[in-house]
Amino acid sequence: MNALRIVSDRGQWRSGFEERVLAGYRAAGCPDPLARALRDRALKGIDDWTVATDGAGWIAVGVSEDNGATVGRIHDLTASDTATAREWAERWCAEQGARRVEVRLTGGAVAGAGAGAGAGAPAGPFAGYSVRGQSRMRAIAEHPALPPGLTVRRLTEEEYPGWYAGEEAAYVADIVRAGVLTPEQAKAKSDEDFARHLPQGYRTPGHAFYALEADGQVIGTGWVNHGFLPGVTFGFSLEVYEEHRGRGYGRAAMAVGEWATRQGGDQALMFNVFGGNEVAMGLYDSTGFAVLDEFRSLPL
Repeated sequence: MNALRIVSDRGQWRSGFEERVLAGYRAAGCPDPLARALRDRALKGIDDWTVATDGAGWIAVGVSEDNGATVGRIHDLTASDTATAREWAERWCAEQGARRVEVRLTGGAVAGAGAGAGAGAPAGPFAGYSVRGQSRMRAIAEHPALPPGLTVRRLTEEEYPGWYAGEEAAYVADIVRAGVLTPEQAKAKSDEDFARHLPQGYRTPGHAFYALEADGQVIGTGWVNHGFLPGVTFGFSLEVYEEHRGRGYGRAAMAVGEWATRQGGDQALMFNVFGGNEVAMGLYDSTGFAVLDEFRSLPL
């Protein structure tokens, strides 16, 4: 491998990177408008990234603040010696004060996708990074049916405060389990995220809240955001209460998410799952929800 050198003219790299990002999302099954929207989101902050080359490929890195901590990010990796380039990137991030480094793999590590949302590098160099989470998506049948024995109704405004408290507690626990933030940092992130997504609480436009009932009792809840991306409903939460798990209601909750997607006029359902939740990941694999992005991290 030739020595890595930082480049000032990034035009050649950027055009190729944008094409690889777009191709990665298309390969994951995204229709073109959605693939372009995801590409645009992946390019956020690109003008602040540092780009280096070994003459045969590229590596792009950057740092940002996340809940008071400096985080390094490897956005692209196509250099010929990926392991050496990754080590260079980790050193660069550490020199900028980063305490951990993160990478996004399009299509998940098993699919052999590249770093940085479709950048095309092998996933192998990041096998030692811990999985923080995944984003998943699937196109929905035109007329999805609700499971027999399950009824769905809108959550009432009176039920909302209790639901909110439970959702926030579960979200904080998920963040901590993913192994990146302390409980205090996770609570701060939760407060920020809920305020951003639900600025008007129960009445926030585009958001719908559901209660799932079976045998006359509420067995879970759902929270979706219609029009999150072009043609996409985002499932923030499709929750089955712990005392009702193990009875097939997990698949039923997914069916409710599909039904709600079509109720909102969208064609695909997307959601995130935190690292460490292997049971949920297995369910999503078996129900055909493809990995759009997998997020991994390594402490420095």
